[in-house]
Amino acid sequence: MTAAGEGSATAPRPRRVGAWILVLAYAGLIFWLSSQANPLPFLPRAWLARDKVLHALEYAGLGALLFVALRGRGPRAWRLALLAAVLASLYGASDEWHQSFVPGRDADPLDWAADSAGALAGATIVGPALAAAFLRRRPGAG
Repeated sequence: MTAAGEGSATAPRPRRVGAWILVLAYAGLIFWLSSQANPLPFLPRAWLARDKVLHALEYAGLGALLFVALRGRGPRAWRLALLAAVLASLYGASDEWHQSFVPGRDADPLDWAADSAGALAGATIVGPALAAAFLRRRPGAG
């Protein structure tokens, strides 16, 4: 029998907790940005015209962080990536609904589609690399 974390993809408990804290903080940032009538006033208008790209990038981050937080739960990596993408997509749907109550904002199904595409990309491309780095054991660690 091996000690916790040896020979498996399971992260030590502090790292798993840290990963979930990052997910919650990032989701909170998304919520806060969605509560603003003009969430990114410093961006040039040309970038704001590409808001679907911004949505995809935002949710790629959430998908990747969710993949890291779910890592080591047992299912194969593709199942974890799919679960992370679905969770991020559901959060995107709730975020669009939330925006429907914010003056100056609206709910846009195309924004949700961009959120979902970004979440899938983040969970399948960025997430595994981030998980490998995040869960890597430090040399000399117990």
